[in-house]
Amino acid sequence: MRALTLGLSLLLIAGAGRALAADAENGEALAKRWCTGCHVVSDQQRKGTDMAPSFAAIASQANFNEEKLAFFLLEPHPKMSNMALSRGETKDLAAYIAQQKHHH
Repeated sequence: MRALTLGLSLLLIAGAGRALAADAENGEALAKRWCTGCHVVSDQQRKGTDMAPSFAAIASQANFNEEKLAFFLLEPHPKMSNMALSRGETKDLAAYIAQQKHHH
């Protein structure tokens, strides 16, 4: 019985770790739904606007920080549509943006 309890505890801990990890694939879906009107969000997209930097340019900034970006995305931003993203969604979106550094 003790081994079973320990095993279940480890599964719960492992599952919680995965739940807390950012999901860049979900971030990509969010980016394509909310951000393509202004930002170039991937190397497959051909146009955004001149007023908004591409996600690759954002990720390539020397002071880029995924956690700070996720926090920034929680706040309303005058030039961005009111997305009302959850904390998890902003982490996913920031994780996706971080991946774009290699596509600059």
